[in-house]
Amino acid sequence: MTNLTFEKALADLEEIVAKLEKGGISLNESLALFEKGVKMSRFLRGELDKAERKVEILLKDEKGKLKAEDFEAGTDDGEETGEGGGNA
Repeated sequence: MTNLTFEKALADLEEIVAKLEKGGISLNESLALFEKGVKMSRFLRGELDKAERKVEILLKDEKGKLKAEDFEAGTDDGEETGEGGGNA
């Protein structure tokens, strides 16, 4: 999957899902689409995993420990995600 972007892979996967849901295609074509969809899904999962690791690196404090931070600015309602222990 050379030069495949996350956005292109996602669009391809959505198209595959739509074709499979619509039906009216042969078993062999369905299996080929399913196989391509699985490959797209794995690629997308890998890209999301890479992005998550980058975010974790950016959120590490000066001691190298991860700090739990909300992505939404200005929301301090006291709810914890369960990660990070809660020691501030």
